[in-house]
Amino acid sequence: MEVYQGKSILKGIAIGKLFFYQKGEQSVKREKIQDTAAELRRYEAAREEAIAQLNVLYEKAVKEVGEVNAAVFEVHAMMLEDDDYVDSIVNIIETQQVNAEFAVATTGDNFAAMFAEMDDDYFKARAVDVKDISERLVNVLSGRNNGGDLGAEPVIVVADDLAPSETVQMDKEKLLAFVTRYGSSNSHTAILARTMNIPALIGVEIQEDWNGKLAVVDGYEGKLYIEPEEEVLTKMQQKQREDLEARELLEQLRGKEDVTLDGKKIRLYANIGSVKDVAGVLANDAAGIGLFRSEFLYLEADDYPDEEAQFQAYKTVAENMAGKKVIVRTLDIGADKQVDYFHMEEEENPAMGYRAIRICLDRPEIFKTQLRALLRASAYGNIAIMYPMIISVDEVRQIKAIVEEIKQELDAKEIRYGEVEQGIMIETPAAVMISDLLAQEVDFFSIGTNDLTQYTLAIDRQNMKLDNIYDAHHPAVLRMIQTTIDNGHQHGCWVGICGELGADMTLTETFLKMGIDELSVSPSFVLPIRKLIRQIRL
Repeated sequence: MEVYQGKSILKGIAIGKLFFYQKGEQSVKREKIQDTAAELRRYEAAREEAIAQLNVLYEKAVKEVGEVNAAVFEVHAMMLEDDDYVDSIVNIIETQQVNAEFAVATTGDNFAAMFAEMDDDYFKARAVDVKDISERLVNVLSGRNNGGDLGAEPVIVVADDLAPSETVQMDKEKLLAFVTRYGSSNSHTAILARTMNIPALIGVEIQEDWNGKLAVVDGYEGKLYIEPEEEVLTKMQQKQREDLEARELLEQLRGKEDVTLDGKKIRLYANIGSVKDVAGVLANDAAGIGLFRSEFLYLEADDYPDEEAQFQAYKTVAENMAGKKVIVRTLDIGADKQVDYFHMEEEENPAMGYRAIRICLDRPEIFKTQLRALLRASAYGNIAIMYPMIISVDEVRQIKAIVEEIKQELDAKEIRYGEVEQGIMIETPAAVMISDLLAQEVDFFSIGTNDLTQYTLAIDRQNMKLDNIYDAHHPAVLRMIQTTIDNGHQHGCWVGICGELGADMTLTETFLKMGIDELSVSPSFVLPIRKLIRQIRL
């Protein structure tokens, strides 16, 4: 038996034979051509065929993994039409008088290397996308088909890396797990693994001679067992049976109310970080989205995302949620979330510095762009807006004045928008202590327990040396939560929790007894917490 350690993308157990997936890449030869115009026509025909293939893949992916996750194939089609990418290929064909395959492969290598060298993990993951579209083009030009045949029996797929088009083309009934040498938790393949609810490991030193060997993927411990001993195999089979039984029991809760034995109803929502995460919200039957971290739009961009790009993102989420509430937190950067193009100065204590709503009120044009996009998108669903890092009534009144100004602008242009609830995050002791006053200004509170714990205990939650005394169960933190709930209710505000503590099932009953109205958690926690809520009697 051999044991290898990797990084787990999804908890779970998979047992089966390993299938070493080979991309079937071919070496591309550089050939001199005489008629560059004819070669350009050949390239253009191949590009159109590749786009047509991607459109077929998109339709297949929509059925299997949902519209949000299928969007990657629309992105790939757009990348094939990207001016910089196309210009590079055309330039190489014309100036070097070479075959289209060589021009495409060279451009793909150059662009992939450029993405791979970036510091941002998201953009590093885009190197795989560039390679994928380039390989597709080369395959079309050379008359090869993109593969996906896994054989006759279900297998654990092992590969250096996997492009999203490769995973979608695979027969899902024959796919037990993914194990890759490369990749990241931000990659599309990782997202698809989570969506398809199959275990996946990355960062494993894979070997080609594993092909056909029996293996176990332990997504709980991040381990891969090659030819496991009988004792290990028996233990993992038992764990797999327990997982299946637990899942089947939880599935019975789909569509059930989030209500205690004595009739108290709770709004059980989910937290998301991007448009792509909506599939998980729907798959886990959350009643809404309690925290949409909008900063991903800024963190993934090279420059300030414009109003139209933001509008499309918010509109997509609102439409996909089909009338269920979507609470969007406005831009929350600073502290540990830095964006280069904001050109912010270094701070000795950024967690307590220039961040979140402070940036938005200091740079109102950025804030107004986001608010216009949100208000426009509210015409397509049930959007609420939530403002982070509030410490005063004056801040809230400034925000409300800006929102009214934007509404008047939209009215003047006859642009539709919906009825939007406005709320604030309670994540500072200051906000807790004046929550009775703040409740008179807004529609709801959402308690951000991560920062509230940090500021209440004066402990930097990024400092690993302090992990042993960072206590989210501290009586002071729990009293802060109780005070917020009481003051909110006294003045007509509903109150939720969107921080990590919301998913702490040792506190679920405590929160319900405190009078909490809403819990917003990671999608995978929705059904387990629903099960717990339905067993509680207050």
